[in-house]
Order: sequence, then structure tokens, then C-alpha cells
Amino acid sequence: MSAPRRVSRRRASALGLLAAAALVATGTATAAPTSTTTSAPTAIQATTLGAQAAQSGRYFGAAVAAGKLGDGTYATILDREFSMVTPENEMKWDTTERTRGSFNFTPADQIVSHATAHGQRMRGHTLVWHSQLPSWVSSITDANTLRSVMNNHITTQMAHFKGRIYAWDVVNEAFADGSSGTHRSSVFQNLLGDGFIEQAFRTARTADPAAKLCYNDYNIEDWSAAKTQGVYRMVRDFKSRGVPLDCVGFQAHFGTSGPPASFQTTLSNFAALGVDVQITELDIAQAPTAAYANTVKACLNVSRCTGITVWGIRDSDSWRSGVFPLLFDSGGNKKPAYNAVLTAMGGTATQSTAGTHTAATEADSPRSANALPGSFSWSSSGVLVSPKSDATHTIAGIKNPSVVQYNGKYHVFASTASASGYNLVYLSFSDWSQAGSATHYYLDRSAIGTGYRAAPQVFYYAPQKLWYLVYQNGNAAYSTNTDISNPNGWSAPRTFYASMPDIIRQNIGSGYWVDMWVICDSANCYLFSSDDNGHLYRSQTTVSQFPSGFTNTVIAAQDSNKYALFEASNVYKVQGSSQYLLLVEAIGSDGRRYFRSWTASGLAGSWTALAASEGNPFARASNVAFPGGTWTKDISHGEMIRVGYDQTLTIPACKLQYLYQGLDPGASGDYNTLPWRLGLLTQTNSAC
Repeated sequence: MSAPRRVSRRRASALGLLAAAALVATGTATAAPTSTTTSAPTAIQATTLGAQAAQSGRYFGAAVAAGKLGDGTYATILDREFSMVTPENEMKWDTTERTRGSFNFTPADQIVSHATAHGQRMRGHTLVWHSQLPSWVSSITDANTLRSVMNNHITTQMAHFKGRIYAWDVVNEAFADGSSGTHRSSVFQNLLGDGFIEQAFRTARTADPAAKLCYNDYNIEDWSAAKTQGVYRMVRDFKSRGVPLDCVGFQAHFGTSGPPASFQTTLSNFAALGVDVQITELDIAQAPTAAYANTVKACLNVSRCTGITVWGIRDSDSWRSGVFPLLFDSGGNKKPAYNAVLTAMGGTATQSTAGTHTAATEADSPRSANALPGSFSWSSSGVLVSPKSDATHTIAGIKNPSVVQYNGKYHVFASTASASGYNLVYLSFSDWSQAGSATHYYLDRSAIGTGYRAAPQVFYYAPQKLWYLVYQNGNAAYSTNTDISNPNGWSAPRTFYASMPDIIRQNIGSGYWVDMWVICDSANCYLFSSDDNGHLYRSQTTVSQFPSGFTNTVIAAQDSNKYALFEASNVYKVQGSSQYLLLVEAIGSDGRRYFRSWTASGLAGSWTALAASEGNPFARASNVAFPGGTWTKDISHGEMIRVGYDQTLTIPACKLQYLYQGLDPGASGDYNTLPWRLGLLTQTNSAC
């Protein structure tokens, strides 16, 4: 597995439940000396990461979220183990200057204050980055305006933290992936040209002459890679011309094999240009001990490698929580990789309380009485709903069902797929035994109209006493109705966004913007969507503004394997608990569709893996029994049967049922004409 292409960390700034029990602090991480030269390890052997790194004049840091500082387990590990702190999102542009000229440093100040109180130094992350920009910046079209805005943002933010930041990531991820070795397209590059990076560094030096100024990027660890060479040429040019660049950050998001063989060579060659090098966002899929040890040793073998930062503390805090990439498990226990790192630095390893961390061990974590289990088994019905063509509709497949129970009936909305495209259909019935004979009402005959309409979601928005049907039409669309049982009562399509949000446009690649999903809590409504390129997006608005006002679009989660976080996300509130459940459809190693799952204590993030792997899926053919015969090997896009029908999308904690689309295992041909049918899963390992 190669290092993932990472483009945002609002993401699963996400991915973790608060641990149930606090660890006992055994010491505070010692801040590293300010010297940039290192000596051989001394005879002193520390028992924490930061204290041991300090023995060679280095730091060992972690990325931190302000919202988790109140979690006792999280804060205990942070204060005991780490000597450097990087804010995950709190210093990014969309947090610090969401509105032009109006700065908000409160979340970042919280982290800085905590670090200062515990003797930890700070890395500033980040001043200029193409992602997580407020729309007012990305929509600037005049070069002089953008230059002024960029310089003011750098100057104001650095002035606020002057004297409290060890090093700033002045520019982040400016180079393109692939073989070009050139800058990526961005509002800064497109308007200001190649010189914007130099301008940013010169402005930063003026703003805080004492802070180290760094360039930070991912996928630049392999010396032979074109992207690495592009960054190297820039650094060499800057140093030759006196551009104030002091350090280069290597993010080091690795697959299970760890760093490339040339990683130490890369660090050495950059250091030879007269800059410090640092590992800034380290995480390694499955946290292999050898891979972590080799990464640390590569840094130790380069005198100007001044420190290492891991991106998160516990696996549940990681944006890659599904691959358990960090040094502490979700309960805050040290994993074998922790001891491998400590030993590699010359420290004294302690007994690890965590074994090999897999989806199965994740499932064993303590949960509340009303929480979901860590693994699932199901029984499937046979085919319940098949397409029904008529004189004007030739339907190949019925897909993407959404369902509510209301007034004694199931109301099902679904996509109709055919060679001519997609639209929507509605049917209702009192019992599942009647589903196959229910009348199909084609919604292209309503004001919803003809043309591309797909992937519906239905709910009653109680504050407005209206039914909402959410669907995709190239945008995120919706129609409303006062009577769910009247298929002709739906309004003409309207959209939640004027156009595709910038962050989606920047990251969608060759994918498609699909599968919009709305869910609300008592204060806000959230709109989730996918891109078939490994990203889950989230926007929000207030309950009072809905359906208007969806902004702050972020990457809520992502995976370097786009098929592992593909599409068809569902999010639900679990009845009687503080849990929310996230389901995302994946494509397995056998090419079959299945669902992975995560939970969180709030809709705005901190998702942690529940049943999230091929070996322990939420729903896959491997954990589904088919008493009437196996009619599908795909468990694909559908919806949970809810306990209510309003915008909170509440489901039971047990005896779950899931209406899904399945497919004859022998079917082949164009995806849009595959013969999808609807079936019902019923949970068979319910605890109640």
C-alpha cells in the first residue's frame, strides 16, 4: 500500500469516541533543547516519547484537537508523552479568518495555552493552503487583491502568536501529485503564479523573524519521485537566493510497508541544502513495529532531522482510524509500535497493554448498554421489490431505497435505472409481504420532472411541517410535499448549493458527486455526500436556516483507497444512547459491494471504527444468511428502518433492519442497466 494522497484534515479531525477510563500520568514530556545539532544518545533512558527524543536534542509531537482537550485519557497521554503540539485544524484559514478581516483565534489559543502550561512547544499549521479555504478567498479573481489578502492573513496570524510558535508551516501542499514535479492548481497559483510561495515566506519572515519557516507536503518521502524532486529544486533555489526557508516537513502518511527505502536519503539530501527536516504528520497503516522503528531510525540518522510528530494520539483520534495507524489504541493503551519507537530512540520499553490492533479488538471496547455491538450478523429476505416497467418506462433496475414508516405504512422511494438514465419511483404498503405487488408511481410525472434524478432520501422536517425528498441531479437537490402519500404533490427541484463546493471540486478527481444525505440534531442540520474518490464531505447549517445556509463544507473522512470509502453514506441517531452511526458503502477485494460502519458522539465528527473491515463488516455477503437461497453477493446502497420519520433519523439500538439493493451474482454489463432489486436485512445477533 502506497502512501495515501491526503488533502484535508478537518476530516476525520475526526475519528474517535472519548475513551471510558483515564490513564494515570507518570510524567510530563520534556521540551527539547533549542539546539538543532544532535549528539549520540546518552546513557539516560526515558520512559516517554518526548523525554527520550529530548536526549538527542529532538522533539516528539502530536497533532491535537481543541475539542478533545477535555477528554481525560486524551489529555493525560498528550501531557505525558509529547513535547511538541500541532493544531489539527484550529490555525487553518477557514477557522481563523472565515470572514475577510475578521479573525478568530479562540480555538487555537486554547491549544497554545494548554501546551504552554505543560511545557510543550508549538508548531503553527498552516498559513497558506489550497484546501479548507473560506469561499471568499477561493472566489477572488484579482491578483492584487489576493496578494494583499494573503499577506494580511500571514501577518495578522503570526503577529497574534508571535513568540509562542517554534515553527510555522508557511505553505502546505503546493506541489501536484503525479509526474509533473510542478505546482498544483490553486487560487494562489492560478492568480499569483510560481512566486506566491516565495512571497508567503518573505512576508512570514517579516511578521516573526524568530520563528522557523517550513514548507510541508505529502508523498515527498521517495527520493526518486517527481514530486520530491520538484520540492527539492524549489528548496535549492530558495536557499541559493536567500529566500527565508528554514525547514521542510515530510508528512509521512505511510501504508503498511512503512517508509520507502530511500527515505533516509531524501532527508539527508534536503538537509544538505542547509534546512532542517522534520517528520510532521506520521501515521502508518496497522502500525507495524518495524515500519515505525525504521521511520524513527531514518530521522535519528540525519543530524538535521529535528523532530517527529504523529498525526493524532489514539487510533480513534486519527483521520485514518479504520487502519489503526497510531501508537495508542482507542482505549489509550500503548501498542507494540509505541515500544518499537521508544526503543529505537534509546528509551526503555514498558509492558504494552495493547496487542495487535484489529477491527475485532476495536469491537471489544466498552460500550454503553444502549450502544451498538462491535460486530453484526444478518438474515436476508429474498427479492422484495423488482422493477415494473410500463408503456413509457422501461426499467432495468430499482436502486438506492429510502424508507419511512408513517400512518401504518412503509413509504419507499427509490431510483429507477435504465439505458435512458435515472429517475425516481414511489411505492407504499402495510407489510413487507405486500411490497412486491405495490403500485409504482414514477415521479417524473410530478413537478420533480424528467432528467437525471437519483439516490433519494426522505424525512419529515418537523419545524416546517414538510416532507423533504433529497436526491442528486448533478447538484444536491430537494423537493417538498405536505403529504408523503401523494406522489403528485412534490415541488419542482431546488438545490442546497449554488454550485459544487470548492473543496469537492478540488478533490473529486475522476469521481462523481453523489449520494446526498441530510440529518439534524437540535441545533444544526448536516449534509453528507460522497465523490467515488475516497472522500466523505460534510456541510452544515442551522435548524432555523434549513434548507438554506449550507456552508463550511469539509472532508469529514477519507481513505487512500477510494473503494474503501466509496459512496452511499447513511448517518443515524441511535435511540437511547449518545451514539451516531455512519455507514459507507465500499467495494471489497472481490469486487462486491458491502458496508463499513463508524460511530461518534456528535454529527460534527470524531468517528471511530465500529465494524469497518472486510473481515468484520457492518453488512457483507459473508455475514448475511440467505434462508431462501443466495440471490445476491452485493449488499449495496439502502437505508435503515427507523423508529420515527423526522429529521433526526433515529434508529433502534437493536433488532436492526436494513432495506438494500442486491444483484444477481451472474449479472454483467453496463452498470446503469444492471438488474438491481431490493431486499431486507434483519439483524440476527441482537442483544435485546
